[in-house]
Amino acid sequence: MNENSRQSGQDPRGRETAERKKRLAEQLRANLARRKAQARARRAGDADDRADGIEAASKPVNKPSRTDME
Repeated sequence: MNENSRQSGQDPRGRETAERKKRLAEQLRANLARRKAQARARRAGDADDRADGIEAASKPVNKPSRTDME
């Protein structure tokens, strides 16, 4: 700690901690707002009709069982 911070009564680590807490609180509020907006959009929106993803197999694949191998 340098002499100027001792005279003014400010602890550099305390100031850094306060700034970090403030920054984290702001990030938490922003994240909460995004999640709330996302939940509202899901409630208000229609079902997802996209055809993305893996399609189901047209017919089942027959795998040999252990009893068939003997």
